Amino acid sequence: MEKSQEIRLQIAKLVEEFAAITLAPREFTAGTSVVPPSGKVLDAAELKNMVEASLDGWLTTGRFNDAFEKRLSEYLGVKYVLTTNSGSSANLLAFSALTSHKLGARAILPGDEVIGVAAGFPTTVNPILQFGAVPVFVDVDIPTYNIDPAKIEAAISPKTKAIMLAHTLGNPYNLEVIREICTRHKLWLIEDCCDALGSTYNGQLVGTFGDISTLSFYPAHHITMGEGGAVFTNNYELKQIIESFRDWGRDCYCGPGKDNTCNKRFCQKLGNLPEGYDHKYTYSHLGYNLKISDMQAACALAQMDKLEGFIAARQANFEYLKEKLATCAEFLILPEATANSSPSWFGFPITIREDAGISRVDLLNYLDQNKIGTRLLFAGNLTRQPYMIGRNFRISGELTNTDRVMHNTFWIGVYPGLTTEMLDFVVEKIETFVGVNF
Repeated sequence: MEKSQEIRLQIAKLVEEFAAITLAPREFTAGTSVVPPSGKVLDAAELKNMVEASLDGWLTTGRFNDAFEKRLSEYLGVKYVLTTNSGSSANLLAFSALTSHKLGARAILPGDEVIGVAAGFPTTVNPILQFGAVPVFVDVDIPTYNIDPAKIEAAISPKTKAIMLAHTLGNPYNLEVIREICTRHKLWLIEDCCDALGSTYNGQLVGTFGDISTLSFYPAHHITMGEGGAVFTNNYELKQIIESFRDWGRDCYCGPGKDNTCNKRFCQKLGNLPEGYDHKYTYSHLGYNLKISDMQAACALAQMDKLEGFIAARQANFEYLKEKLATCAEFLILPEATANSSPSWFGFPITIREDAGISRVDLLNYLDQNKIGTRLLFAGNLTRQPYMIGRNFRISGELTNTDRVMHNTFWIGVYPGLTTEMLDFVVEKIETFVGVNF
């Protein structure tokens, strides 16, 4: 064995010892320990992979990224997975791909409309605005918190080119209806699965119904690489376009550190460039540099071994909370999974009933005082956010439920790091606040 390999093994053993000390579970003390709404779950496997990647000295995407993309592709059952540096970047790449001139008449143009919801995260919508297309907002359903599918047809106009929606907190939207609408009207479908890795609809994984889909690997999400995301598709043409936008907009598809993969590096003429201009420096799109490092991929690769367990824990924690919080149903609307779906829940959304006589601010302050973390349903009603003033968007019908979400909805955690003891404490404090089970 080479000396360098011996040292690697010694380092790996030390990392295991370090992880056993620093990542060991901590005792929970009610009212003193924090109950976070989300978080990462790591052990020695992630740390060893990240150290191994650092020892390689290969700082951009490399062998760990190749292995992770392949592993994730196999899990999802899709042909092409491309990593990127965040879920927000994944949404930017997914939308940008549909604006490519290579798509001809199907390309989204400035002024075209894209249907979505305002009750969600801004970076599902921002790429539409940044390009100069027009988001069209449709109201959501409570208690699924997804788009009301019965209201989509009324939102379609001659300018409509796509539907771009997130599966809210892991709860799939009605993909049967939405996929049929997209097929009938020849619309693109982008599935934002950043909160929904592992969710299924009619037994099929979300993300496999749309033309392009996205994931986030931020620490709060189902698996993590720190900062990171992915775009995936079964369409080879879209895969090439996504890759171009991600990698500076270049026409070349050589991997990092590789040259002349196509064997046509110096024998093409594109645009108004001279014959034989280096294909590695030929650009077909107005692109970015949104790749990740191999160390990030190394972390996510180890997380894949835990994914099924993570999903099961999220589902079990959700069901536990729903059963226990049934005592508060007079005051709180508890969440419901979309019919024919099995969510891989990201959070447990709660809406205070309008006649409950409860202030959301007071409840959240009370939970915060007891070290219980909460989150709002992201932007609430995006059209009312400060940065949307003066933006070009359209509202189809009324956003009645969206405004209810803005005023009365919040969510609590279900992530795998939460224990039954923590969940019981959360339930106890909510019950105390609303005045049940004294």
